[in-house]
Amino acid sequence: MWFLCVFYHRLLDYRKPEVESLALMFGAFDSDDGGQDGGEHLEWRLPEHHHPDSPFHFVDLPSEDVARDIANRSILVKGIYELWGEGNNYEELEDAIKDYPDERKLPYLSPESTFRITVDSFGKVISFQEQNERIQSLAYIPFKGQVNLRNPDHKFWLMETDDYGTNNGLPPVVQKRIFFGREVGGADRKLLPTYQLKSRTYLGPTAMDAEMAFLMANQAMVKPGKLVYDPFVGTGSILVAAAHFGAMTMGADIDIRVVRDGRGPDCNVWSNFKQYGLPTPIGLLRADNNLPPWRPGLKEYLQDLGFYSGSSTLKMRWRVMLLNCSVDHYHDKDVFDAIICDPPYGVRAGGRKSGGRKLLKGVVGPYTVPDDKRTDHIPSTAAYSLVECVHDLLDLAAKMLVLNGRLVFFYPVLREDESTENHFPEHPCFVLVSASEQILSSRYSRVLLTMVKSSPYTEEIEEEARLKHLEFKENHLKWMEDGNLHSAVFSPGESVFVAEGDPKVSKETKPKYRGKYV
Repeated sequence: MWFLCVFYHRLLDYRKPEVESLALMFGAFDSDDGGQDGGEHLEWRLPEHHHPDSPFHFVDLPSEDVARDIANRSILVKGIYELWGEGNNYEELEDAIKDYPDERKLPYLSPESTFRITVDSFGKVISFQEQNERIQSLAYIPFKGQVNLRNPDHKFWLMETDDYGTNNGLPPVVQKRIFFGREVGGADRKLLPTYQLKSRTYLGPTAMDAEMAFLMANQAMVKPGKLVYDPFVGTGSILVAAAHFGAMTMGADIDIRVVRDGRGPDCNVWSNFKQYGLPTPIGLLRADNNLPPWRPGLKEYLQDLGFYSGSSTLKMRWRVMLLNCSVDHYHDKDVFDAIICDPPYGVRAGGRKSGGRKLLKGVVGPYTVPDDKRTDHIPSTAAYSLVECVHDLLDLAAKMLVLNGRLVFFYPVLREDESTENHFPEHPCFVLVSASEQILSSRYSRVLLTMVKSSPYTEEIEEEARLKHLEFKENHLKWMEDGNLHSAVFSPGESVFVAEGDPKVSKETKPKYRGKYV
């Protein structure tokens, strides 16, 4: 069935990947292989005269139930509609609606039902009087039910697009388009004000925006019963979104002051979950992504503990398990259904790893913390470049994700490099499902990478991954190799001399349109 999918006009690169991930999660494809690895993709097409960045798209979905589930869960879908007619003007719209099969229309026009018609527009403003006139012009549709503006049985939408001038956010197209249809499902945007950062109990400088955290959870196909892990948990924003969708969560961070102390007993990661009435994480670890603490045979151990059957003593048992940790073996440790994170890339916070400079250089040897100092001891750390951090993240995910599990993480790029999109990190265990760019400044973007684990981890895979990492590190940009993204982003622009002895920093003219499909 073809449906009209109307997006919010923001985060344009994220819209289709989110819908495709949710479609897979709600059973739009026959196979359950965790992603588009098997070649499954939704079929999309544009309305007549529309631009690829337009908020209006047609999408082919297997049923109305799947369409409703996607719309109700999505963050960027404004609504999904059964289209009754479209046209370049109201005469064409009337002809199209009259030609739409009566057997599809009449069940929603019965005397026993209530309805509401909403007039919406993109690229223009329609006054209240004009809205009423447009509703009155639909008198040829045989509505027999009663109008109910608060809680109708059926919601109908009349949507107009403008002639696309220079100020409506899209490049010019030929002419406007008018749509009329029945709402199948719509997003609940009240979710975002509820979880907005400014009302969060415990907040840090790198806390993930609520909208983006929910998008990441949707890309990871988070749902009840899944176990989600964030190895750079910080103040827990990503895990809050995952917990809202019913997942069991777990996090780790190298800074013990974040995961243990926060800003006091009532202002820490745990209080963020209590604030929203969400299940608290199974565990928060002081752990280093460079030296992960996971023991061998972890999956079987969790089964013995009753983890997958929802034992009431999970927290205690997890703590016992974590006392006996090792990373000497990698087999049979696929535990997490999704790993979602925002690795440190040196703009607002630099990456750190265990060891300290003297220890890593061999000046001092490994040491054991005395028992009387363990409570307040803060281990030494050293700089952790982004290239090394991402390599360790992919290695961890390859070992710990279940087959067809998803790894979702942000990766920074400099927009000045036109070939950056060809330099995304790779791993033989993973297939890249989507790469969605978010423009942050004229020089700097970040890309949300969604990967699906398509093969198990083996010794051969480990060696192949090591070689891929060396090739990636050798050929990548110098600023990325050194982990010095901060200086690349914040270094002053090139100077131009307007007059002799009068240097002025050049300023880019802000483009009127910043979409990808120019």
